[in-house]
Amino acid sequence: MDRTVLERFPAGGPRGHWPAEEYAGARREEGVPARVVMDLASDAFLVVVEQRAPERPREPEAAPVRE
Repeated sequence: MDRTVLERFPAGGPRGHWPAEEYAGARREEGVPARVVMDLASDAFLVVVEQRAPERPREPEAAPVRE
């Protein structure tokens, strides 16, 4: 699965204020299955949408060669 980042929010927001959760909630009300994850490397909350990677078409198997 692939993730698309919709928005980033710094982790040091004011106490009792959750902007990433509010943003994700607004997206969910629009029908977008958004969720919040923490990116430890950048110390930020990310609002992401999981997407299935498109399936690659199967290549046809080679027919056995008769001699």
